[in-house]
Amino acid sequence: MPFQPIDMSAWKRRSYFEHFLNTVPCGYSATTDLDITRLANALKTGGFKSYPALIHALCTIVNRHAAFRTAFGASGEPGIWDDMHPAYTIFSAKHETFSSIWTEYHADFTVFHERYLHDCGRFADIPELFPKPDTPENVFPISSLPWVPFTAFNLNVQSTSPYLLPIFTFGKFRKDGKAITVPLSSQVHHAVCDGYHLGQFLQDLQNHLNEPEHWL
Repeated sequence: MPFQPIDMSAWKRRSYFEHFLNTVPCGYSATTDLDITRLANALKTGGFKSYPALIHALCTIVNRHAAFRTAFGASGEPGIWDDMHPAYTIFSAKHETFSSIWTEYHADFTVFHERYLHDCGRFADIPELFPKPDTPENVFPISSLPWVPFTAFNLNVQSTSPYLLPIFTFGKFRKDGKAITVPLSSQVHHAVCDGYHLGQFLQDLQNHLNEPEHWL
């Protein structure tokens, strides 16, 4: 999980980074509907669960975009992780609360799916916020509100927070005829991610979801 510090003297984004981190510290959120019709049909055929498929898709695209892997290192310097792993919420009906666990990413979805099932089976009903130990530094958070078909969602993260990585939240699936969509809220820090970067990311994610036959 190498972390590559950024050479601030040569970084073309330096003025943007310093402005949105120090002068006008801010993040922003955007919610978009993802078309998962083809993915849902492929999941039925393959006998896979939808939540790990969406988690895997997110992580795949995060690992293609440096803006979504930019964070502060242990010494406080900004840098870019070579790769990321997902930390996602799971719900316990028994305890009526959630936990956040992480699963090691693998480009092969079937391998990741097995790891997901193993982790959920082991940690799902432990009433702790972080029941799985040894969380690596290079994780990014994903949560899900499968009960709420929201059109907008915002986390009130303090603008002075040094947290630079993206935070994603899925909502409730919607069906309109044969089409199936799911809302995705993306919370990002403006110091490292502009609207252009988010737009590229979401387009790549939608393209990936449109071609499940290439990765399921």
